[in-house]
Amino acid sequence: QDQLQQKIICPGPVTCLTASPNGLYILAGVAESIYLWEVSNGNLLAILNRHYQDLTCLCFTDDSSHFLSGAKDCLALVWNLYNVLQAEPSQIPDPRHVWSRHSLPITDLCCGFGGPLARAATASLDQTAKLWEVSSGELLLSVLFDVGIMAVTLDLSEYHMFCGGMDGSIFQVDLCAWPVQRDRTFQTERENGKVFKGHRNQVTCLSVSTDGSLLLSGSHDETVRLWDIQSKQCLKTMNHKGPVTNAFIVLAPANMLNPEGKPSVPLPKFSKHLHGTESSDEPGTEGVTLRLGLRQQEPGQSYLEKAERMYSQMYSTREKNLVGDQEHLTIQVSELEEEVSNLRKINKELFNFSARIITKPAK
Repeated sequence: QDQLQQKIICPGPVTCLTASPNGLYILAGVAESIYLWEVSNGNLLAILNRHYQDLTCLCFTDDSSHFLSGAKDCLALVWNLYNVLQAEPSQIPDPRHVWSRHSLPITDLCCGFGGPLARAATASLDQTAKLWEVSSGELLLSVLFDVGIMAVTLDLSEYHMFCGGMDGSIFQVDLCAWPVQRDRTFQTERENGKVFKGHRNQVTCLSVSTDGSLLLSGSHDETVRLWDIQSKQCLKTMNHKGPVTNAFIVLAPANMLNPEGKPSVPLPKFSKHLHGTESSDEPGTEGVTLRLGLRQQEPGQSYLEKAERMYSQMYSTREKNLVGDQEHLTIQVSELEEEVSNLRKINKELFNFSARIITKPAK
């Protein structure tokens, strides 16, 4: 069946693209710049220029609070989405962390679970894959291979890290191996039982199934392969008519098999200008503000500012930088309890509001 397709023209060739898990934002790498759009209205919210060469990869944390960017300048940056959204259009916010331990271009990024407390993996042409802690920015593990690494991913339990090489090999690194070493060398001849062999050209993408039993890989040899992780056997090979640049396993949407299923909200055209700088006579710039809750907004900190303060406290706790006295800790606990109480009030008001709408008799 013919489907309605929409072409969105970007400011330049897009080298990498990703969407936030909550579906609210789109990130695109255009040359050395990162473009951030809001999906619901197509507004361009920010243009970040902190890389010195073309972007190669982008990814969000699972809670959409942070995102990571990698480029040919050998740098991987961690960005706080709240800081990016709150910054003035004329200012470029600073990234939360700058990871500069790679010596050649970054080829891939992968972020685990845990929001701001997650771990992230980076791959590079310098023949290393590195594991980092997003909260502190510390390097947890560096693994040296005998080939350049083009793709990296973690399984959901984060017991293993899978790395795709330029020669077509896929390496399985055990993250819980003993003894614990920050710098390791993956010796293929000794780790023969932890290598997936079958691709004839560089591996470009990797994805692990939710149960951790299957691995999907794409390659420039024009094939996509499905592997059994336990046995390292190839279960299925799918041929394509050109190099495979991206492939991933995703849970099927609920209405995928429903022939009546259509998007409930049409996708708008994405703006080429920063939000607030467009000419006033341009159509589609009007907006509607919706506020949920019956109480008036209290003076002082907004909810986003309170959330940012709580994130900062989580970071500080993780990095063990908090003042150790009991009084300071008691103040923090009371502030968090107050925030929980406010959230419960908001949840109760939302429930009562929904109940009134649902039980309202039809006219």
